[in-house]
Amino acid sequence: MIYQSNEDGYREMVPGIRMKTVCYGANTHMIHLKLDAGSVLPLHSHPHEQTGMLLSGRVTFMAEDQEYDTRPGDSWCFPGGQPHGVQVIEDSVIVEVFSPLREEYLPQGD
Repeated sequence: MIYQSNEDGYREMVPGIRMKTVCYGANTHMIHLKLDAGSVLPLHSHPHEQTGMLLSGRVTFMAEDQEYDTRPGDSWCFPGGQPHGVQVIEDSVIVEVFSPLREEYLPQGD
């Protein structure tokens, strides 16, 4: 299935961090994130494996008692259950994929 890009459907996860589902299947779920400089997504965990890539900007991830400064083109993988969080250094854009599907992130009505 092909999903056409548009600016509709973003949800604010925490102040300054907006996400929307851009594509999903039976086993994977892709989201697009827009992050404002200075925003923070606190440490959290979930059962889903999470991979992603920073498309623009700069963010610092916290995981395993360490900080990881990332720049455009950098990517990551957090196994399910691993606590992680992010501090947004510059306005940023990220694409992430989760497995299995994150039903709580599905667009309304799907």
